[in-house]
Amino acid sequence: MTEKDRKVAYKIYLYLGALFITSLVVSNLIFQKFFYWRPFGDISVYGASLFEISVGILPYPITFLITDLISEIYGKKKANQIVTAGIFASFFSMGIILLAEWAPAIPESPIGDETFRKVFALSPIAVLASMIAYLCAQYVDIAIYHFWKRVTKGKYLWIRNNFSTFLSQFIDTFTVVGLLCVFGVLPWTLFTGLVISGFLFKVFIALIDTPFLYFFVYILRKRFGLKIGEEITLDI
Repeated sequence: MTEKDRKVAYKIYLYLGALFITSLVVSNLIFQKFFYWRPFGDISVYGASLFEISVGILPYPITFLITDLISEIYGKKKANQIVTAGIFASFFSMGIILLAEWAPAIPESPIGDETFRKVFALSPIAVLASMIAYLCAQYVDIAIYHFWKRVTKGKYLWIRNNFSTFLSQFIDTFTVVGLLCVFGVLPWTLFTGLVISGFLFKVFIALIDTPFLYFFVYILRKRFGLKIGEEITLDI
């Protein structure tokens, strides 16, 4: 690979990292609004409405698509680095919001303290539960992805993309709902229904993103002349 190609590859890695971090931080900022999606009608699962979920879940699958793409093209180490940077950015953004909430608004402020708290008030327990669940899920996703990549010798991209995402999404959903129930944010009566509903929605999105992963992997392999299973090594 020429020096020019290496610089282009690094720039793409940075852009992917920026998209990853943005998606993760935004999901934490908007999670308090809930919506429903009922393609199969009004169905309840163990007391919880199917696909009645937080809007914070919308940008979430993008993060798994990006880590799978980085894993495929740049390797396990670079994927883990992006995840670690995303966790740091999330906690940093939460700290800024808490500081902004603490600062008293002046009478002339277009947005007063009460409105600001209503929109941006963060539950420390909810954020902590989300971050712990996410951290576990992403590292598991990357580890399983590379396990299947070794087993299939770089072939059958759809297997490692879906098998790694399915398990990691279940871990994420189970952990975050479980922690919220343990800390009393959610009642245990909704635990099973929320886990099933959240997991099924994430699986549906994961199936949709598989063609996108194939497309981007194809583009990057063609651009940098990579063989199946070959990765770009960034020395920085």
